[in-house]
Amino acid sequence: MNRNTEEKLLVDGPAGALEVLVTRAEAAHAVAVICHPHPLHGGTMQNKVVSTLMRAARDLGASTVRFNFRGVGQSAGEHGGGIGEVQDCQAIIDWAAREFAGLPLWLMGFSFGGYVAAAAAREQQDWPQALILVAPSVERMPFADLLPLPGPATVMMGEDDEVVAPESVFELLEGQPGVTMVRFAETSHFFHGKLVELKTATEQALQAL
Repeated sequence: MNRNTEEKLLVDGPAGALEVLVTRAEAAHAVAVICHPHPLHGGTMQNKVVSTLMRAARDLGASTVRFNFRGVGQSAGEHGGGIGEVQDCQAIIDWAAREFAGLPLWLMGFSFGGYVAAAAAREQQDWPQALILVAPSVERMPFADLLPLPGPATVMMGEDDEVVAPESVFELLEGQPGVTMVRFAETSHFFHGKLVELKTATEQALQAL
């Protein structure tokens, strides 16, 4: 199978089957799990930012796993208010650890998915080798309860985000132990016109590991 080809699977989750897209890299040196934006606001694993994060990891030789939270696409169940979605993410991480045994985890998330990824990271026995959060939801989700993070994280934030207030993210996370903040000037929530820059910044963060 070409490494750019995504394989569609259904993986057992806590609320039923979860829809998953997987790429398998030859001689992979990591597995990336990517969380999508808010399910009640149109968020799916096909989101352009999620796809950009997937391509960044894939192009650096990682196998990748993106998935739909419960109630999205072919994933069973109903929206879980964040708590259920963290459980979904944990189930996918556990599956990836079995499917890609021995590979370090790169955990990423966008918006609502950024909160989910950070919350799931806290539940892991070992902190992910990389945690990348793009415009993480710090206002509508209890992100402050996750602080201080037990390990390093990179936060990518557009300075003109119209969904997640940039100043809320900067005030909460900039200067936190282990947090690297990457600011994108003149950039909206969905990184319109800036996806190439986002991919480059993500690759730089991953290459710096």
